[in-house]
Amino acid sequence: MSRSPRTLRRRTALLALPAAALLALIPSTASAYPNPGRVTGDVVTHDPSMIRTSSGQYLLYATGGGIASKASGDRTAFRNGSDAFAGRPGWWRNYSSVPEAWAPDISYHGGKYLMYYSVSKFGSNTSAIGLATSSTGQPGSWTDQGTVYTSNSVSDFNAIDPNLFVNDDGKWWLSFGSWWTGIKMIQINPATGKQLSSNTTRYSLASRPTGTKAVEAPFIVKRGGYYYLFASYDTCCNGTSSTYKVKVGRASSVTGPYRDKNGVDLMNNGGTPVLESHGSVIGPGGQSILKDADGDLIVYHYYDGNDNGTPKLGINLLNWSSGWPVAY
Repeated sequence: MSRSPRTLRRRTALLALPAAALLALIPSTASAYPNPGRVTGDVVTHDPSMIRTSSGQYLLYATGGGIASKASGDRTAFRNGSDAFAGRPGWWRNYSSVPEAWAPDISYHGGKYLMYYSVSKFGSNTSAIGLATSSTGQPGSWTDQGTVYTSNSVSDFNAIDPNLFVNDDGKWWLSFGSWWTGIKMIQINPATGKQLSSNTTRYSLASRPTGTKAVEAPFIVKRGGYYYLFASYDTCCNGTSSTYKVKVGRASSVTGPYRDKNGVDLMNNGGTPVLESHGSVIGPGGQSILKDADGDLIVYHYYDGNDNGTPKLGINLLNWSSGWPVAY
């Protein structure tokens, strides 16, 4: 089955800690994971992707409707905005009877904002990844560019949960995937935002060949000479019964192979934990990574055990001093 709709300032000083000290911070038990940093206002969300504009505004897009939005001036107080699309593209109906969009991925390249997103329905891999562009990134300003990649009932993959990664060499890559045979990647033409016609290879990055097939929501960053693949494992969308968690692997090439801290290939159930359930923070996942002025942020949703499992926004800083991302 597929998934559905994927105080910071006082901690900033930890960024200066040496690697040996950070190793002591790597959680050995679930109870050692950090609570989300303080956020206020409209914090109910699912599968958040956030960007900071040149004016300093934080723009967040998330699963739901015509792609839900929030904005913040200080990364703490968030307010709901309008949907990305004032009118939903007609092709969405081919993939969802609702229709609504899931798990957007917002970025800024080539002088414009890009948003890849998913259209599907729960439990189905008749799915599509769409692309929209905007000069401002603001709700209502997006122009839909149609489908980028699709899957159907005979596919061994699910075309949802996209993430665009632009490499140092200028090449664009789109990772995606949910359940089935796991996380995939294709090369993107920077001129169109769609698949590069001269390379139609569909690469495989992570999978769960035994037991549950539950791995999805990829997000790739490059830090310190390695490519890091974050993904959400196990089951989301079940409130306080969710078992979602974030794991990571790294590789010396963007197309893999990605291995965890113990050397286990992510194609063979590997993955080093980054965030897991602890206390009232249930099922963290649907993550994205944002490089901000004070460090890298992991932005995610979790189910609040103190609020009947309502999905809420989580933000934590990451430290890379150990060679692996440590949330704090």
